[in-house]
Amino acid sequence: MENLAPTKSTLMSAKSSLEFSKKGFELLDKKRNVLIRELMSYVSRAYELQDEINSTFSRAYEALRDANINCGITSVEDTAMAVDEAKDYDILFKSVMGVEVPKVNFQRKNIEPKYGFYRSTASIDEAMKEFNNVKYLTYELAEVENAVYRLAMEVKKTQKRANALQNIQIPRFEDIVKFVTEVLEEKEREDFFRLKVVKKKHKS
Repeated sequence: MENLAPTKSTLMSAKSSLEFSKKGFELLDKKRNVLIRELMSYVSRAYELQDEINSTFSRAYEALRDANINCGITSVEDTAMAVDEAKDYDILFKSVMGVEVPKVNFQRKNIEPKYGFYRSTASIDEAMKEFNNVKYLTYELAEVENAVYRLAMEVKKTQKRANALQNIQIPRFEDIVKFVTEVLEEKEREDFFRLKVVKKKHKS
C-alpha cells in the first residue's frame, strides 16, 4: 500500500476492479462446473466403451483362435489382408464452453466379405464380425478419450484462473478498498474537527 494514493478516485477504481474480479470469478466458477459435468459424462461413457471393447475383443480373439485352428494361420492372414483400410469416418468438432471437442461421424455397417466362402469357416466370419464391431467401438472411444483430455485441460486452466481471482486478486482489492476507505474516513474526521475549531475561533 506504500505507493498507493488514498484518494476517492483510487477508491472508485479499486471498488470497480473488485466488482469486476468477483463477477469474473462467478463466471469462471460456473464454467468450471459445466465443464466438470460434461467431463464426468464423457468419463462414464469411456468406462462403458472400454468394457464393451474388452468383451468384444475377447469374443473376436476366441473366434480368431478357432479360425487359426480350423483353417491355418497362413489362410487366416491371407483373408485378413483382403480387408480394406478403415476410412469410413469423418471428424468434426463441437464447442463445449469454448472447448473444441471432437465428434467422430460414422455409419455402422456390417463388413462385406472379400474372400471366397470355400476358403472360410464360420469362425472366420465370426472373427470378422467382432473385429468390425471393435473398429466402431474404437472410433467412439477415441472421440470420448480425446474429449476427456481436452475438457480436463480446460478444467485445470479454469481452476487456476478462478484460484488466482479468489486467493490473490479479490483479497488484494478488498484490502485496497478497506485501506483507502479508512484513510479517507480518518481524513474526514480530521477535517471535521478542524472545521469545528475554526468555527469556535470565529465565534470567540
